[in-house]
Amino acid sequence: MLTRELAARTGIPAFHLDRLYWQPDWKPNPDISSFRESVNGIVAGERWILDGGFFDSLGPARFERADVVVLLDLPARVCLYRAVKRWLTYRDETRPELAPGCPEKFDLEFYRYILTYRSKQMPQAQALIARHFRGRLVRIRNTAEREAFMGAL
Repeated sequence: MLTRELAARTGIPAFHLDRLYWQPDWKPNPDISSFRESVNGIVAGERWILDGGFFDSLGPARFERADVVVLLDLPARVCLYRAVKRWLTYRDETRPELAPGCPEKFDLEFYRYILTYRSKQMPQAQALIARHFRGRLVRIRNTAEREAFMGAL
């Protein structure tokens, strides 16, 4: 995963929004304000890597405080392939970036989310970035762009 590799190469601590948001058995955090406070506490720090979307739940603070935003803009087929591969690899286990008690599962709703990401989530991300971000934007559309970005570190 890109976030783990970035953290390892740079020594900057990484935080996964999924780990902060989800409760055991994939229950959403019932207190969205505490979720926002946790994220705002992280981005108030000097150095951090934040992984995840939640564009409709979080305010602009993460974009206002970021130096670099890496926007993954991969084809849906690549994302679906990777999601299914993750499911096969971690089936019934909790990946390190997820909250305890959230085992990897085959989830049609999540696969629909992947298929509609470009039409629903990407516009939200782009709007937040346009309004609140003044740093370096890195858009990664394929493996070559990922490798070029990582090679430049």
